[in-house]
Amino acid sequence: MNQTASVKIPFVDLSQQHQPIQAQLDEALHSVVKRGDFVLGKALAEFEQAFAAASGAEYGIGVASGTDAIALGLRACGIGEGDEVLLPANTFIATLIGVNEARATPILVDCDPDTALIDLNAAQKAITPKTKAIVPVHLYGQMVSPSQLLEFAEANNLLIFEDAAQAHLAQREGYIAGSVGKAAAFSFYPSKNLGAFGDGGMVLMKDAEVAQKMRSLRNYGAPRKYFHADIGRNSRLDTLQAAILNVKLPHLAGWNQSRNLAASEYDKLLEPLKDMGIIPIQNQSGTGHIYHLYVIRVTDACPLDRQTIQDKLAGAGIDTGIHYPIPCHLQPAYAYLGYRVGDFPNSEILCEEIVSLPMYPGLSSEQVNFVVDTLKSLVIGC
Repeated sequence: MNQTASVKIPFVDLSQQHQPIQAQLDEALHSVVKRGDFVLGKALAEFEQAFAAASGAEYGIGVASGTDAIALGLRACGIGEGDEVLLPANTFIATLIGVNEARATPILVDCDPDTALIDLNAAQKAITPKTKAIVPVHLYGQMVSPSQLLEFAEANNLLIFEDAAQAHLAQREGYIAGSVGKAAAFSFYPSKNLGAFGDGGMVLMKDAEVAQKMRSLRNYGAPRKYFHADIGRNSRLDTLQAAILNVKLPHLAGWNQSRNLAASEYDKLLEPLKDMGIIPIQNQSGTGHIYHLYVIRVTDACPLDRQTIQDKLAGAGIDTGIHYPIPCHLQPAYAYLGYRVGDFPNSEILCEEIVSLPMYPGLSSEQVNFVVDTLKSLVIGC
């Protein structure tokens, strides 16, 4: 082990993306500086149009973050005070914050333990006369089944607002993430499959009226300068960030394919460890899963606990993560919602089991093999 202990496999390596396109990135930034249109500039308009087209939507409205995309996007769709919104307990806290900031009432539901995606059967039981929308989270890069989601929404007269922060160009059943519901929120945080050099987000939609409302809400509630029809905020995707994203977008499909191939390699190599309690989160989307994260479960059948595995992998130079260690309903800030331990058992169990392994475009077969071989040596050799 001494020879390989110095090997470093980071959790994410952004240099794999940036080095080959560095000259294009430099030129894009220089162009914005030269024009001086730093706010709501040319590159932003170009990126909004390009990302919407790539995702199967009519309009894209850039905002300051993925969280703002949820909050303002829900408001643009007419969701607000007095409306209940269904969302999974197993998601990043930004989903819940976005619903809160839209002044809607979040109603949490459990997830499917195999996919970690929202359980629509559980969501059905949570519906009340006040329920107006569902926010399906396309977690880890895999979409919630569009056919099931559309059937669910139609049967219950609910608006679908997709949280696609981890699902740039993910596909399932002929749909692209962002093209299923009334609108969808994306994040361009640097580590996302399509990441900026800072925070950023976007709302996609097909409805011109929703797009017009979004443009107003992100820009002080002003549909035109100094005329404030809405109580909005300052939440605009910077032109510099949009210029960077414009350069990256044509490479995104290839980067996603690289992630999917690495995930397939993980799946194949990890198969013998299922009997030892190491179980990957299930892919039900084939090549449409874009693997923002590759997540395994360390179940009770494993002879080692999760923390020990993470510590020993770190000792071998392998970075890992947990996404996410505490479900939304058990976060102290949201105790006021009244949920308790045991309310969402699948989400709670997953939070105790999950480990995210290294995943990024350009992750080599040799690196994947090293991660899995190290994991095998820990579990089988203990």
